[in-house]
Amino acid sequence: MRPAWCWLNRGVRTGDGNDEREGELTVVPALLAALPLRGRLVTGDALYCQRSLCRQIRHQQGNYLVVVKANQPTLYWAISTLFAEPPPGEVFATAVSWDQHGDRGETRRLWASTALADYLTWPGAQQVALVERTRVRRGKRTREVRCFITSLGPEVGAAALLDHVRGHWAIENRLHWVRDVTMGEDGSQIRRGAAPQVLAALRNTVIALVRDAGWTNVAAALRHYAWQPGTALALLGLAPP
Repeated sequence: MRPAWCWLNRGVRTGDGNDEREGELTVVPALLAALPLRGRLVTGDALYCQRSLCRQIRHQQGNYLVVVKANQPTLYWAISTLFAEPPPGEVFATAVSWDQHGDRGETRRLWASTALADYLTWPGAQQVALVERTRVRRGKRTREVRCFITSLGPEVGAAALLDHVRGHWAIENRLHWVRDVTMGEDGSQIRRGAAPQVLAALRNTVIALVRDAGWTNVAAALRHYAWQPGTALALLGLAPP
């Protein structure tokens, strides 16, 4: 199994100013069709938990791992009920990871099961999982729980599933959150022609430059270079530091 590499996130741009969810879902099938998915894993947010998309991924000989929320009420109910009220004798596969980032500690716990594989009528479904993410920062604790469904079989154990989930969140946190919030992409009113793609490329370039310069906090880097434009030019190789 090759590493996960295709990440679907709310925010696929249609190029015509229509960023509504319906518009995004019309773009994704064509995007997937153009990609070589064989032997690859596609991870996606809840918006992309759609029968047609999961069927297409399997038809292209790829695998999927997608978040399940209330937009798929029957599926969400089945998964959440399984983990809240497990059948007698059911033993879940489990995995735990822990990370420390500055003043924030984060623990992730995953429970996985094949118990619904024959019950669900979802295309290619093999396992379901529940992931609990607990963060502690400056004494404040927050907890988030998400359900997942995947076409990966039980030979892909709980630890590997948790790694894939972490990879999905890592892309969201390191790229899309930075672009959408820190760099204001979500609030941009530039939506015509090639301008959105050009600005997206420029944002990605800035992110790559500041991270290559050793910054882990992009917002702090932007403030630093805004106050010291000479160092920003030096970063571009246009002026001495």
